[in-house]
Amino acid sequence: MNAQILDHSPTLPIRDHDALREALEQGDVPTLLMVLTHFEGDVAFMERFHPYIGSIFEEQAVIPEELLAELRDRLFQVLTQDPPPADESPDESLWRKMLSTDVGEPVEDEFIPMLKEQMGFEPPEQRSERPGRRAPDPDFKVLVIGAGLTGLLAAIKLSEARYNFEVIEKNPEMGGTWWENTYPGVAVDTPSHFYSYSFELNPEWSHYTPTGPEFQRYLLRVADKYKLRQYVTFETKVLGMVWDDTTRQWEVELQDAKGKRKVRANAVINAHGPLNRWKLPNIPGIGDFQGPVMHTAGWDSSVALKGKRVAMIGTAASAVQLGAAVAPDVGHLTVFQRSRHWVMPNHFVEVPPAVRWAQANIPHYAEWFRFRAYWFAADGLYENIKLDPEWQSEDGTSVSAYNEGVRQYVMQNYREKLKDRPDLLEKLVPDYPVFGKRICMDINWLDTLCRDNVSLEDNTLDHIVEDGIVLKDGSKVEVDVILCATGFSISDMTGGLKIIGRGGRNLKEEWGEDDPRAYLGVTVAGYPNFFLTVGPNSAPNHAGGQNITSETQVHYILECLEWINQEGMAALEPTEEAQEAFNVRVDETIKGLIWSHPKAKSYYKNSKGRVFMSCPYRLVDYWYMTRQPAPEDYRLIAPPRAVA
Repeated sequence: MNAQILDHSPTLPIRDHDALREALEQGDVPTLLMVLTHFEGDVAFMERFHPYIGSIFEEQAVIPEELLAELRDRLFQVLTQDPPPADESPDESLWRKMLSTDVGEPVEDEFIPMLKEQMGFEPPEQRSERPGRRAPDPDFKVLVIGAGLTGLLAAIKLSEARYNFEVIEKNPEMGGTWWENTYPGVAVDTPSHFYSYSFELNPEWSHYTPTGPEFQRYLLRVADKYKLRQYVTFETKVLGMVWDDTTRQWEVELQDAKGKRKVRANAVINAHGPLNRWKLPNIPGIGDFQGPVMHTAGWDSSVALKGKRVAMIGTAASAVQLGAAVAPDVGHLTVFQRSRHWVMPNHFVEVPPAVRWAQANIPHYAEWFRFRAYWFAADGLYENIKLDPEWQSEDGTSVSAYNEGVRQYVMQNYREKLKDRPDLLEKLVPDYPVFGKRICMDINWLDTLCRDNVSLEDNTLDHIVEDGIVLKDGSKVEVDVILCATGFSISDMTGGLKIIGRGGRNLKEEWGEDDPRAYLGVTVAGYPNFFLTVGPNSAPNHAGGQNITSETQVHYILECLEWINQEGMAALEPTEEAQEAFNVRVDETIKGLIWSHPKAKSYYKNSKGRVFMSCPYRLVDYWYMTRQPAPEDYRLIAPPRAVA
């Protein structure tokens, strides 16, 4: 079965032969090979490509022209024949061979079930159609906090399963991060054809890495297709919630333009995400500056930057996008680097029209292209973050042979872009291993730093005065505007909400300032029917993949709701023992990963050095962990009527 592609599924035979030939000429060769093998099952022909397909981090071999011509001719015949060929799913053996050939390295059988779902070949089942399923009680209400990537996904799945639910959104529009962040250059740093819902692939991405506005449009199109607006209450904030032990419900406090009010919900899904709580940096004198001061997440488009002297504080993910976007227009841009970040070579190029046509019109092209994006942006990189105790690195800048290979791949980009600027090379290259903290994408960033109207200050900022920034040596950089690309407050995973659980337990007090703990990053002992998304130790920081994490977590939450519904229970929560055991395993696993490296200082760690954010498992591992709740790890709570 083809993935749904925003109401467009390819059909055969293809009648537009000119468009097809152009797509075959410009399309991704490994993907075209997988399409042909999908229809023909010719393993011998596929294996002829083995010597020429490898990792994107390696120099690409040149495929003989006669072999390419044979591939294109055979695929043209398959896609244009009438009647069309049978479209049958490969068996498990062929699946494994195709996956491994497609990325030039072994892909084990364990990946196949997840990939069939995530590539769009086997969309998740409709829970409402399960045999013997007990329909949800219409009085059982689920409240979702946030209408971003994860909140909208939760709404889709709750609607399909026919639950009574409501989404509370603080903004006047859906989209979350991608509605809020409007700074110049805002973009997603995960490949376009991977960063989307598995059941809604999009053939129309304009670039191989999507811009923020384009991804926002994608979310709105999905929301319209699934008619989600009817479930969303906009411009309303959730202030907190209290669990009522008597009624087995959450009393949730809301605030809108009319004031505060309380509603009741049987379950709460917290999908507000970690990347929306920001504040200006605590730099002495920042309040004294007389010109505009803006954070990237609080962008004021009315502030003119053209010809101005601009200071940008920060050099991480948002900064590399913003700086590259505004540098051509400003009079001068002074970049203040507080810490160094690895930037990964990134090809921010347009998807050719012929390739977009292939995505939309060649059956299975979109699905197989998604797999390659997933592998090289996610689980295919997992070996890169594992510490090899036998590996010797004189300067401590790599943790394994694989990690050193990635480092050399990245350094090639630095050396090429900065060959005429040894001063910048010295200032920019980090002293910790690649992926020790969040990677940034080099979307013209290194080129931007080489511009005549751009200068880089490396950890020299002392304080701010009314007309500029004073450096540690006492000199002053006069500026008209200050831009703060200084990140978000992530460690407080309550998001400022007052959350009072069973028996009066206070989640903020239990977690403290920056030490959140949960079970699977989704449920918390003592807080019945309270479900987190992107909770403690569930972020896929070994690479991209938040879209998959969101799908796995929402799947798990729905399975928890299904379980208590089938059992006629009111709620569930993990046991203290299960939560403790999970976190012991997490902490032990993280010891063997790159984030534990002594030089890897990042927002993944709390003030005591514990990695509280990163998931220590591959996406495929986490996918298996979240298929069903383990009964032995939970306690079920009976409804009020069953209480003596």
